[in-house]
Amino acid sequence: MDDGGITLSFTAIIAGALIFIDFMVRVLSIIYVPRNRRPQTAMAWLLAIFFIPYVGILLFLMLGSRKLPKGRRDKQIEINKFILETTDGMDKVRRDQPWPPWLEPVVELNRTLGAMPLVGGNSASLHSEYQESLDAMVAEVASAQKYVHVEFYILSLDSTTAPFFTALEDARKRGVKVRVLLDHIASLRAPGYFTTIRRLKQMGVEWHVMLPVQPLKWKFQRPDLRNHRKILIIDGTVAFTGSQNMVDPTYNKRSNRKRGLEWKDLMVRFEGPIVAGINSLFVTDWYSETDELLLRESVDLPPAEDQATLDAQVVPSGPGFEGENNLRLFNSLLYAAQHRVIITSPYFVPDDSMLYAITTAAQSGLDVQLFVSEVGDQAMVYHAQRSYYETLLRAGVKIWLFPSPTVLHAKHFTIDDHVAVIGSSNMDMRSFSLNLEISVMVRGTEFIKDMRELEAQYRSVSRELTLDEWMKRPRSSKVLDNIARLTAAVQ
Repeated sequence: MDDGGITLSFTAIIAGALIFIDFMVRVLSIIYVPRNRRPQTAMAWLLAIFFIPYVGILLFLMLGSRKLPKGRRDKQIEINKFILETTDGMDKVRRDQPWPPWLEPVVELNRTLGAMPLVGGNSASLHSEYQESLDAMVAEVASAQKYVHVEFYILSLDSTTAPFFTALEDARKRGVKVRVLLDHIASLRAPGYFTTIRRLKQMGVEWHVMLPVQPLKWKFQRPDLRNHRKILIIDGTVAFTGSQNMVDPTYNKRSNRKRGLEWKDLMVRFEGPIVAGINSLFVTDWYSETDELLLRESVDLPPAEDQATLDAQVVPSGPGFEGENNLRLFNSLLYAAQHRVIITSPYFVPDDSMLYAITTAAQSGLDVQLFVSEVGDQAMVYHAQRSYYETLLRAGVKIWLFPSPTVLHAKHFTIDDHVAVIGSSNMDMRSFSLNLEISVMVRGTEFIKDMRELEAQYRSVSRELTLDEWMKRPRSSKVLDNIARLTAAVQ
């Protein structure tokens, strides 16, 4: 055989091997990828692997598992036992009217999934203006006497947040124990990260990054698993949580300033036994990052005031839990609703179960409303969200577009006149499966009244999107929306 024949034969062998490998990759993908995944998520991954096999496989190996490392999951189980043993306030729950019959099973569901009980004797106030919310948090830190626990998805030093850092430093100088957690990748991506870290070191507070991606330090997990919680606890008596990061409302990004984008958020200030539940999440995350289990510090709660009549329950969620706790809570409440559902979510990309729950509520004659931003800051999520509008509108959901250039970043919803849920969780598949989130379910007439007033404020400046208007959008937008919807399911 001449050299040309040998070369041709060798080339044929290589080609045959590549075809065989490609075939086996596809076969094994069909067997393995759908395992323990939603059909829509599995289908999205299979499409990626089939159309771009080598890139798709590489991405799947990097991003295909939504589980945290086993050590972190074991810590979550351990801390759940700690929570169960150190809970006060269960005896203060007021099962007075109106106490809807469907609420008890929802409370039990949350307890089963996240270990946190429903506790009574709480009070809460809304902070829906960015600077007002920041000022309130600075004032509480300034009054701290024992400890301050800070946990934010994005913690960034800038001209807007500088007073908060100063308040933390002053607290430490007074002898207050200050502990700080910030998400590694999210804060790293924010402008001024290294300036922020230098400031934390200079202040002398205890700080750690959450879910670090530091392979040289043997700290690594799926890189897009993030701790998305926003929590501030002062002395175990006051807690803030909600949607606001500790950063300027423009997020200090040139592209945002060029477009005039500013974020509108909601933080809630809590007092009462629920503060211990919110602090338990900080304790959990601190333990995960440091191996230090903070002992429960004794707290002398002030006497309950007349308005301290709220029942509240913390619902933690994330890849440290077996189930998607927030999604199960949301769906349970959607199916329980009798009259009205009002949802506010900046990133609304529901899975099939939630889409069915929302459209079923609307088709059953309930008043279902959705507040979303008219403008988007993340192109793929923005277009994926828009891909659901036609289905929602045809089912009878009213969609309100909050006006540009404000990004309505608040995350909350209300069910009838009984229950509200606020926290850090978006209604999208990332928050359901990949992010560590906090949700707080609140029952209380006055709180619901305050939420209704906030929703009315949104409605007064928003415009309602109609089906006729939506069906006339450009064909190019429809294509982008549908493509983005496919990519949103790749987890």
